[in-house]
Amino acid sequence: MTTESASPGSSTGNETAARLGAGRSAAVIIASTSAARGEAADTTGPILVDWLRSRGYDTPDAIVVRDGEPVGQALRALLVDTPEEERPRVIVTSGGTGLAPDDRTPEFTAELLERQSPGLVYAMWRKGLEATTSAVMSRGVAGVRGRSFVINFPGSKGGVKDGITVIDELLEHIQTSVEDTTDHGPRV
Repeated sequence: MTTESASPGSSTGNETAARLGAGRSAAVIIASTSAARGEAADTTGPILVDWLRSRGYDTPDAIVVRDGEPVGQALRALLVDTPEEERPRVIVTSGGTGLAPDDRTPEFTAELLERQSPGLVYAMWRKGLEATTSAVMSRGVAGVRGRSFVINFPGSKGGVKDGITVIDELLEHIQTSVEDTTDHGPRV
């Protein structure tokens, strides 16, 4: 296996996408009160769903919920109420990571994770800082529950695109690590 990165549109990218998501599902949760009420369009869900589908994951349309407790309910439905063998392998949220009183996505996510991976969020902050200083206001978390990887993306299109740029090249390694299918070899 090579470590070269290819775009999803190239032949190598298509082979990687097929291998990466084959037989696996993913889910996208959008935390947006205005989109849940029908007062605004969900602009980040389609981007995330298209990305995961391009990587070979069976991904339904985004689940759009109000900020706050509905995010926690959606996460619990996927990570607790769903039988373990049917849980999505990747769950991406967008929104609810800021400083508003109902921005509670990180708190609801963190309480369901078994292990966190703060370096992934740090890498997304660094990428976001290339375009805007407000990137560091995102309080997202990332981590694992069972064989599911969960990460919080910001609610902006720019933040989502930055997050995809960072996570896309790591997604295969994340998946093989979570599934414990990586041959680590001898420790030296």
